[in-house]
Amino acid sequence: MENQATQARPLFNKVVLIGVGLIGGSFALSLKKAQAVAHIVGLDRHLTSLEAAKQLGIIDSFTDDIASAVIDADMIVIATPVAQTTKILSAIYPHLQGHTIVSDVGSTKADVVLVARNSLQEKISQFVPAHPIAGREKNGPEAAIDDLYIDKKVVITRLEENTDRAVELVAQAWSTCGAIIHHLSPEEHDQVFASVSHLPHLLAYALVDDIAAKVHADRLFQYAASGFRDFTRIAGSSPEMWRDISLANRDAILEELDSYSVKLNQLRASLVASDSAALEAIYSRAQTARINWISAIEAAEAQNKDGGD
Repeated sequence: MENQATQARPLFNKVVLIGVGLIGGSFALSLKKAQAVAHIVGLDRHLTSLEAAKQLGIIDSFTDDIASAVIDADMIVIATPVAQTTKILSAIYPHLQGHTIVSDVGSTKADVVLVARNSLQEKISQFVPAHPIAGREKNGPEAAIDDLYIDKKVVITRLEENTDRAVELVAQAWSTCGAIIHHLSPEEHDQVFASVSHLPHLLAYALVDDIAAKVHADRLFQYAASGFRDFTRIAGSSPEMWRDISLANRDAILEELDSYSVKLNQLRASLVASDSAALEAIYSRAQTARINWISAIEAAEAQNKDGGD
């Protein structure tokens, strides 16, 4: 009986969730669904968000006192816009116990690591940066779902100071949520996501903003169909979050934006010259690349479902 009780013990006794919106809320719901946590304490800038999260069962309690919140915590997860990270880590630092692991969910990493080193100082080994590659166009606690991370990637950007135990605990938490763990350096992470995530968000926001500013915007939106909806879906994401991401990863995004501008100029030149062969060549290369990408994703998902590594 004693052995069975030990086996039934959850992975975490206490988790502190700072930011109870879509990403943090879905993490909490996933842990709860897996019965991997006994108690989740919520902190957030907005009392209404905390009250909603409590009512929705995302958190078990909430407070505005960070000192009492983090005491005896096994894990603290920062799920706020990245610009808030410095303030939060500085507030945590005086109360951070040696056994507690701190992680985040930010879409940029080099800047977060820099502020973490400054804020946590000799406790930096307890901070394990992570980035779940999942989301929805909706925001807030009401948007949180318990299966958001199933078969989704989570990138852990391990620091040289991190212990194997700390990294494994963060990986285990996300694996419990159904996620597939990947590892990159902070610098590799930011370069990769400037290309495949941050730039597409800029483009989607820019396109919708451009159309919305036209005199006949209502008529244009009336006829926008599935292609436009699919392309611009991510423009429904949190403006505050993406403002912070854009500025935090500015240099890498500018590189990608410049590269994309070259491609747009090539397309424009082909249109001006009515160069059908050049246009079709770009479209064909893009089509082939996308088909190969989708095929690779489907193959990887099938392998994971079949138990492959």
